[in-house]
Amino acid sequence: MDTGGTDRSEDDRGQGGIRTALTGLTTRGRSFLAAGIAAAVCAYVLGQSDLLRVGLLLGVLPLVCATVLHRTRYRVAGSRRLSPGRVPAGSEARVHLRVENVSRLPTGLLMLQDRVPYVLGPRPRFVLDRVEPGGRREVSYRVRSDLRGRYPLGPLQLRLTDPFGLCELTRSFSTYDTLTVTPRVEALPEVRLSGEAEGYGEGRQRSLALAGDDDVIPRGYRYGDDLRRVHWRSTARYGELMVRREEQPQRARCTVLLDTRGGAFEGAGPDSAFEWAVSGAASVLVHMLERGFSVRLLTDTGNSVPGEGADGFAGASQGTADAAGLMMDTLAVIDHSDGTGLSQAYDVLRGGNEGLLVAFFGDLDEEQATVAAKMRQRSGGAVAFVLDAESWAREPVGAPGPLDRNQERLRMLREAGWTVVNVSRGASLEELWRLADHERTALTTATGGEGTR
Repeated sequence: MDTGGTDRSEDDRGQGGIRTALTGLTTRGRSFLAAGIAAAVCAYVLGQSDLLRVGLLLGVLPLVCATVLHRTRYRVAGSRRLSPGRVPAGSEARVHLRVENVSRLPTGLLMLQDRVPYVLGPRPRFVLDRVEPGGRREVSYRVRSDLRGRYPLGPLQLRLTDPFGLCELTRSFSTYDTLTVTPRVEALPEVRLSGEAEGYGEGRQRSLALAGDDDVIPRGYRYGDDLRRVHWRSTARYGELMVRREEQPQRARCTVLLDTRGGAFEGAGPDSAFEWAVSGAASVLVHMLERGFSVRLLTDTGNSVPGEGADGFAGASQGTADAAGLMMDTLAVIDHSDGTGLSQAYDVLRGGNEGLLVAFFGDLDEEQATVAAKMRQRSGGAVAFVLDAESWAREPVGAPGPLDRNQERLRMLREAGWTVVNVSRGASLEELWRLADHERTALTTATGGEGTR
């Protein structure tokens, strides 16, 4: 990723070259200039021609250095490369910087500086020795953030000096790169929350191409087709070799619902309830994609990830990594919504998906618990992770507060057919994922096998 080149800095577009060069004089350069002017004045007053030559030398030298440095500083190219450009929260990324001298003259001492947000760490600075014509220097530094988000890196700045140290100018490139810090993803065990272990399970409804011998929809023969699949009646009818279509399994579907209502969560920071919910949603999305499910990310506002199809992103394909990346990019910048209810998400789910529904809810009042309960009607299985705002807002030590209201909401969801898991502060998603499987198994046994199907 290039972060610059030979583009002009913003300072040069608003000021003249001479004025910019003079402002870059160092203390040594200003002292030389002042000494030269003083020597020239004294030489004029005293009539000493030799002193005048010395004054001219002292005064002209910093001006010449500033002019030469000002003219040659645009011949320095800089580039930046992120490795990788997308990292989970708490992980490190390495930034590689390269400076290349594309002029015919060697550079003086260079100080390289890259602008980074404070959450990624201190601003990196490097001192580079003289760079020969056509030479290059490469340096790198690491960045790390515990907070998800998109962080700009740049622009890259170079501070150039002449060999005598009389002038120092800053070169600022105009471009920058973006580091995406995604939520933490926790590896989840393989359980059978939806009734099957794979995205193409035997329990899934199949899309049949052959409904009966009189209702077959054949296609033309292709090289390599099994001759046992030739449909002779259609071959005689169309006058060319026709074969039966194969049965195509319908991909299992999963919708991950993330509650982003601002009033449903308390606290902020990497250890808050909302960040746990975002990380949990990311973990489930990646897990289900790897198992071959068509996955859809939905929020309480009814919005889904831009670019996904009607059934969500398909897993177990070449585009799985791209689909997971796009969802992670969405979750990296997701924030609290201004909404107060779940009705918009219910309207989307009411259209019918018949797949697994995994929801991460914040605090639910009676009205929103009723809406959430109705979401179960159009899903093949439903698992709810409910984060109690009061328990997450309290300190880990001390007497627990009343949880009767939260238990009532959980009971309403269970009666509607949800597999409900209460999420306490500091809980492990892996353990809760297994607990949800046990809850589903118990519900299936109690209802004679109809719990989540």
